[in-house]
Amino acid sequence: MKLHELQYTEGARKDKVRVGRGMGSGLGKTSGRGQKGQKSRSGGGVRPGFEGGQNPIYRRISKRGFKNPTRVEYVVVNIEDLNNKFEDGATVTPTVLKEVGLVRQEKDGVKILGQGKLEKKLTVSAHKFSASAKKAIEEAGGKCEVL
Repeated sequence: MKLHELQYTEGARKDKVRVGRGMGSGLGKTSGRGQKGQKSRSGGGVRPGFEGGQNPIYRRISKRGFKNPTRVEYVVVNIEDLNNKFEDGATVTPTVLKEVGLVRQEKDGVKILGQGKLEKKLTVSAHKFSASAKKAIEEAGGKCEVL
């Protein structure tokens, strides 16, 4: 077989449908657009975003800002704050943090961040830890417990 002998298999290539080329074609006269109406005219049709007269989505939704209803928000506490408030060997939990005054507002959980230096051996229970906080707590001889 040579390049000039290659041929497409039967039915692999179809001719483009030529609309409006006589009644015998099956798509003559109205060219498949039906009779009269907005969609039959040239340039006819509805604009993008049109919803049949219903108030469209771009008018229904707010124009400024967005508040994700399923967002998980954490109260953050740095490890340097734990130094001042807790004794060596203490157990730190979200309820204890609230009693001590490091956590004020109610959110979905507490996240411990690694800013500062930890000099005490603490067992810290929280919903989330940053990698640096986990490392610092374990280096000080403490433990991290994810709630």
